[in-house]
Amino acid sequence: MSKKIIIDLRLLGKGGTSGIEEYTHALVAELLRIDQKNSFLFFYNGFRKVSLPLDWLGVREIYAGKIPNKFLDIASRFLNFPKVENFLAGDLVFSPHFNIIATDLPRIVTFHDLSFIHHPNFFSARQRFWHWLQNAEATAKNAGEIIAVSEFTKSDLVELFHIKPEKIKVIYSGINKVFQKLPSGNIEMERFRGKFKLHRPFILYLGTIEPRKNVISIIRAFNVLRQDNAYKDFELVIAGQPGWLYEETLAEAGHSPVKEYIKFLGRILPEERVYLYNLARIFVYPSFFEGFGFPPLEAQACGVPVIASNRTSLPEVLGKSAILVNPWKLDQILSGMQTLINDGEKRKQLILAGFENIEKFTWGRAATETARLW
Repeated sequence: MSKKIIIDLRLLGKGGTSGIEEYTHALVAELLRIDQKNSFLFFYNGFRKVSLPLDWLGVREIYAGKIPNKFLDIASRFLNFPKVENFLAGDLVFSPHFNIIATDLPRIVTFHDLSFIHHPNFFSARQRFWHWLQNAEATAKNAGEIIAVSEFTKSDLVELFHIKPEKIKVIYSGINKVFQKLPSGNIEMERFRGKFKLHRPFILYLGTIEPRKNVISIIRAFNVLRQDNAYKDFELVIAGQPGWLYEETLAEAGHSPVKEYIKFLGRILPEERVYLYNLARIFVYPSFFEGFGFPPLEAQACGVPVIASNRTSLPEVLGKSAILVNPWKLDQILSGMQTLINDGEKRKQLILAGFENIEKFTWGRAATETARLW
């Protein structure tokens, strides 16, 4: 029997490119492709919002009201009103994130991580208020089923929110097929190289620039590396949108004794990220906390060896396909950089292991396993 599935797409309204937004874009696109049995209704409320992809529109039923979502969140939290079924007549609600929403319908919710519980200091006061308003624990307990993007996130939900394990389905996210190894001399890639003047070999970080991502430790490790003449040709490239306390990372780079070899590229267009990965010599991602971790896998898909944190979900997702380091230990980050510059055999081994590792993460598989929950 077919169902009408309401998908809460409000988080896409700001047009951001965080991992949660990428998850939503990619998973919904694949669900629309593979699930021809059920119909999808989009709840896309928001006072200001970007347009949805044209190929998502067609005959889809969409509620695109302009109620400020902050007001809707407060009403949902304290009044349990207005219910989403007042706007769209569906049988089931799917939330790609734990955004609060009032409903009496069965609900499936994806949880990406509970970093805001473990490390509230990684977030601004405004972000902490938003997390409190969303009432994540109640959302998890009231959901009919939960999708966790890793076994690590599932264990967190069980331990911190006391959710029954059988209520949680682990479904790994996928990697966009645009991320691939490009041939040397690719015209668009060389144009990108010239645009950002990337003419030296470089170590790359790509992601939101915020305390949780531990970018300052990358800078400090690079300071030591670059002062050794053996590594005098290398630059550090930091790319991604500014997050909370971005200025602290800028200040750290500004005080670096090798600051002229540290480049901040800002937000990279989604279609250009593949060029940046392909041009990098090493990808470094010593994040303190991840529920899944897209960037290391994207780098692997582009044939770049990875150094990543040995904490939270990253050992689960990367296994032996990357050098895993304690994110609090600068000497381990530095040693990883030196190894991947000097040891050609290790580089080759990890590049091949990375190609093998990413085969486990496809949006087709994620969408198929998600659709089984309807």
